[in-house]
Amino acid sequence: MLMNCRREGIPFVSLCIGLAMAASLACQAPRTPMAIPPSYADLGKSARDIFNKGYGFGLVKLDVKTKSASGVEFTTSGSSNTDTGKVNGSLETKYKWAEYGLTFTEKWNTDNTLGTEIAIEDQIAKGLKLTFDTTFSPNTGKKSGKIKSAYKRECLNLGCDVDFDFAGPAIHGSAVFGYEGWLAGYQMTFDSAKSKLTRNNFSVGYKTGDFQLHTNVNDGSEFGGSIYQKVSDNLETAVNLAWTAGSNSTRFGIAAKYKLDSTASISAKVNNSSLVGVGYTQTLRPGVKLTLSALIDGKSINAGGHKLGLGLELEA
Repeated sequence: MLMNCRREGIPFVSLCIGLAMAASLACQAPRTPMAIPPSYADLGKSARDIFNKGYGFGLVKLDVKTKSASGVEFTTSGSSNTDTGKVNGSLETKYKWAEYGLTFTEKWNTDNTLGTEIAIEDQIAKGLKLTFDTTFSPNTGKKSGKIKSAYKRECLNLGCDVDFDFAGPAIHGSAVFGYEGWLAGYQMTFDSAKSKLTRNNFSVGYKTGDFQLHTNVNDGSEFGGSIYQKVSDNLETAVNLAWTAGSNSTRFGIAAKYKLDSTASISAKVNNSSLVGVGYTQTLRPGVKLTLSALIDGKSINAGGHKLGLGLELEA
């Protein structure tokens, strides 16, 4: 389909708009309104958060978030790897011009990479967000640019990004359709320099208030799935599975998060490699959060090599 559009000279953006309009008309049948589905990248996010949040193995990390009287938001982050001793840091400033739906973001990190992002949302059309993102490395002179577009409304969420490169732009597209809790998504990357698809992913899922199921196939060779369940107000659990074509082993993991009270929670996870992770998060006071974590290799408990993590978040 993309090749036909290229031969006929039809811009790719027109193709995205046409798909959005067609999907919108299909969603206008009389029925009870439903929520906007997540983007393709956010499918299965609830399960991933149970596995990833509340841990920081092998790192000592500090995050500071502040906001000036004029509305400018500052986010500073620094981390030290306990194994290598390498220190990484980043600084981000963000200003939102709500009246015009504009957001300006400046970024810098210790790799000396500068980034600028300008986004406009819900101004050209309701549910449409356009973003222009650039990065520049003064040390190497490397530059990159990307234009992102996202359109979301009841029962669909579309995305179309273009990476600019001298050899030829790469086009990333995604679409997620939802109906009565069921979700179906597709994600692709088209490399115009090679004139072929370099990524071809499918996903199907089901989502309710306290239960989520997600399955995906990436490039026809990577198969995965996850289950998330909110057992109670205090307990959340997740399971994930992964298998690669040509491999006889299946990777899987189990994770849980339990809220001790309004200020503290504990997390735990284990996978088929006998790696056990535990985490403890405590809000010391409003705006101050402490995270402690440990990763234990169950196959070689006496051999060492276990990792500890410490994180502190400050917000004012």
